[in-house]
Amino acid sequence: MDGYYAWMVVATALVLMMTVPALALFYGGMTRSKSVLNMMMLSFVAFGVVGLVFVLWGWSEGWGGDGVGNGNGDLIANPFSMFGLHGVSSSNYIYVLFQLTFATITVALISGSIADRVKLSAWIVFSVLWVTICYFPVAHNIWAGGWFYSHFPNLDYAGGTVVHINAGIAGGVLALIIGKRVGWPKEVMRPHNLTLTMIGAGLLWFGWYGFNVGSIVFSTGSEKSWGGFVAQFEGETGTTFLTTTVATMCAMLGWLLTERILHGKATSLGAASGIVAGLVAITPSCGAVNIVGAIVVGAVAGIVCAVAVSFKYKIGLDDSLDVVGVHLTGGILGAVLIGFVGTSKGSAQGKDGFFPAGGEGLFYGGNATLLGHQCLGVLFTLVWTGVLTTVIALAIKYTIGWRVSGDDEVSGIDFAEHGESAYDWGGLSAPGHLGSGTPSLTTRESVTA
Repeated sequence: MDGYYAWMVVATALVLMMTVPALALFYGGMTRSKSVLNMMMLSFVAFGVVGLVFVLWGWSEGWGGDGVGNGNGDLIANPFSMFGLHGVSSSNYIYVLFQLTFATITVALISGSIADRVKLSAWIVFSVLWVTICYFPVAHNIWAGGWFYSHFPNLDYAGGTVVHINAGIAGGVLALIIGKRVGWPKEVMRPHNLTLTMIGAGLLWFGWYGFNVGSIVFSTGSEKSWGGFVAQFEGETGTTFLTTTVATMCAMLGWLLTERILHGKATSLGAASGIVAGLVAITPSCGAVNIVGAIVVGAVAGIVCAVAVSFKYKIGLDDSLDVVGVHLTGGILGAVLIGFVGTSKGSAQGKDGFFPAGGEGLFYGGNATLLGHQCLGVLFTLVWTGVLTTVIALAIKYTIGWRVSGDDEVSGIDFAEHGESAYDWGGLSAPGHLGSGTPSLTTRESVTA
């Protein structure tokens, strides 16, 4: 099985790169210059904190076994039965690490909804609580044979539900409870460096092949014979690679077309956002659709998400970097569209009998079984994570508190939280490390644009 482990090492490294540096760059460029370091720090810290939690009790709570889908139909697995990976064979460590990177990027995604205004200490506490109470139970029930999957099997190849809907609803709840940034929406809060955002989007696209194509492990596992694995690997890898690529291209073009029609300009931020929207939407469906289905998923996601991001202004929700508009909306679209364009003919998962009886998409002659299960998977995640994120967010709000002071938010969260600033404006920037001095008022004002 040397080929299996070699590919999974590569796939795991690609998904790790999606959090640091890809997401950090993507989000960092979209914030204002006075908060770019803090925004990037939230991704880096999420990786460290969630990764440690994962190896201590996350694997036990999420998967509860030494392999794929070993749940016994329970709603919540015991977080202490395999504490510290006790009893997990070293030959399975690569799959543990692969899943670890999924958990870390899910938490990091949430940070985009609360940019510019939260304390690092509150973020660390939230990361531990949320991944324990929300992420691991959802992963257990959608991916690992928990109660929900045993009753309503649904298709989520690489995390449209577990990762993106999960992060999207959590981000929306936090933005609502924590409240708006000072000055939003009257003050224009433009991205300060779209070059960083474009680089981040490109790296996300590259890393997403580890995310989607690497998830072949769900349907193979480490116990499949080498001959059987190679035969499946070749077909499934090519299919998921191609559907991921096609959907992403279509989503980017769909977003740009929508921008052009609605606003008269096709922007670089729109291209970057369209790329992510397409990747999000194809994540649950890359193994369940053929090429035509991938085109539909990508095009719909690009158009709908481009429209959805504007609704935050209509409802007064300061979702800073459009986690709800892109990840929640794109995740729901990708999951639900399986019920319409999913097919066992020409798709990756169709080769292995993953589709439920009568579960072809409606456009391929199926009944409502698949669509119903996909909708129930979305609803389960929205209710579970929405309710429990609300409890966690309120608990933090009324204990240690979420926000930095208004003065610190206005003058710059980078210096307030980290004693640093991202850029040296003619030698007048904040010192490079905490304690080496205090920037002048002129300097701090100069980085508030």
